[in-house]
Amino acid sequence: MTEYTVEFVGAGETITVSDKETILSACIEQGIAQEYSCRVGMCLACSAEIIEGDVAQPAARGFTEEERENYALTCMARPQSDLKLERGVYPPSIENDATSGTADTASAADD
Repeated sequence: MTEYTVEFVGAGETITVSDKETILSACIEQGIAQEYSCRVGMCLACSAEIIEGDVAQPAARGFTEEERENYALTCMARPQSDLKLERGVYPPSIENDATSGTADTASAADD
């Protein structure tokens, strides 16, 4: 078992995570507030941008191939190196869905 340091940039929080556990599990265990909902990689609430480092997340659904390299689902991702992550930053596909959902809601309300 190898342990890595995961730093949450902008939050001043750093945790130690083994390569056998998910980043979210380590956050919960170490008392770090990390947003999540489903814990199975479907809701994408736990997304974080990978600033530096590598993760393994073969079961990550909902990301494009490019997004899988630049974003981590902390409920699925296991560190493969020391990491720097930025929480609250979502991949473009999520941001676009949120924007289009808001627009659809607004136009429906006008009808």
